[in-house]
Amino acid sequence: MPKIEHIGLTPSQVQSFIDDGFVKIENAFSADLAKQGRDELWADIGLSPNEPEKWVQPVIRVASKSSRPFIEAANTPQLHKAYDQLVGEGRWLAPKGLGTFPIRFPSAVSPGDDGWHVDVSFGTDNADFMEWRANVKSSGRALLMLFLFSDVSDDDAPTKIRKGSHGVIARELLPYGDGGATLRQLSADGYASTGDCAVELATGAAGTVYLCHPFLVHAAQPHQGQRPRFMAQPPLLPKGEFDPTLPPSPVQVAIRQACGLTF
Repeated sequence: MPKIEHIGLTPSQVQSFIDDGFVKIENAFSADLAKQGRDELWADIGLSPNEPEKWVQPVIRVASKSSRPFIEAANTPQLHKAYDQLVGEGRWLAPKGLGTFPIRFPSAVSPGDDGWHVDVSFGTDNADFMEWRANVKSSGRALLMLFLFSDVSDDDAPTKIRKGSHGVIARELLPYGDGGATLRQLSADGYASTGDCAVELATGAAGTVYLCHPFLVHAAQPHQGQRPRFMAQPPLLPKGEFDPTLPPSPVQVAIRQACGLTF
């Protein structure tokens, strides 16, 4: 009989998400979809994988993509099951595309965007992005996600992740209540409060996805390798505010445990 592959996360993976703030899913979407996505992105930026002499910028950003390869990559059965397991069944919106894409090229020039940060999730109508906000309920964001559309080794500018930093940020957000804290307030100390967290690199083969807690502190880095890195870093959007009448999801469990809240 053919081997039946496990769909979704194991209990240990869910617990790792709660403790560390992220889980790595290999083969979350196919290598063929990854190649189709890369081909579209190369066309979008007007460059070629065969003309490295034209790769003169350390990073080029593509805002979003909603064509078939990207929709399919974001909505595989494996990922839908994982979204259910981490956010709660029926509590998230199926992605209608992916973005943004910070496409990183081998370069001796600093990319200029490699500081530690968290991704804030509301108040984004303010022209000053440092006034964008996050709150302890993570209004407006269910997950931070990293979709690898190319193979990413240690040298290929993998995103740096501070393990367990989501708990530190949850405790820092708690006093701000529903109104939340601005990016300016959260970054005032340069995220020094998470400086002792172990660092993990978001490496893997094309088709790998990292599902991350919304409060996870992470950073870009310069590209020291040979081939450009293609990655999407979209949010998973919630259907609405967290409902206290429903069983807490692993996203909520991580927040409550970090803040010492009772269930």
